[in-house]
Amino acid sequence: MTNRLLDEIKQTRPFGSLEEEVLLGLARTADVLQRGIGEVLKPAALTTTQYNVLRILRGAGAAGLSCSEVTGRMVTRDPDMTRMLDRLEARRLVTRARDATDRRVVTSRITEEGLQLLGSLDEPMAAHHRRMLGALGSEKLQALAKLLDEARAAGD
Repeated sequence: MTNRLLDEIKQTRPFGSLEEEVLLGLARTADVLQRGIGEVLKPAALTTTQYNVLRILRGAGAAGLSCSEVTGRMVTRDPDMTRMLDRLEARRLVTRARDATDRRVVTSRITEEGLQLLGSLDEPMAAHHRRMLGALGSEKLQALAKLLDEARAAGD
């Protein structure tokens, strides 16, 4: 039986270990899923990390979040959150304001334009999720989610 991952990456020798095979399989799968998400976001001129920031701020509600709080909630880390927020603010998707009691803290909030943009992406993104993973079914998806949780816990 042929290994699909070996074929995809055109590797002719076996993997050094099962752990290597799984890590490379996860990376390859994440890349395929991310490219699909990028295609959904392309008409909105958003990157996946910008989309993640907007979703985080939508979830925070009117209270908003500081830059460090947004960074701590990111799915993937971005080393320059300030610059990303600058770009989102320039597009009028977020606003930022200094805290009245501690001027060092800048709170970011999603704007109505940002909410509308996210709302327009909710269904296309859900459709992408269903298209990419729906065929696995609920039971396999729950098992996969549990396995991924365990793998991340081992890396912390």
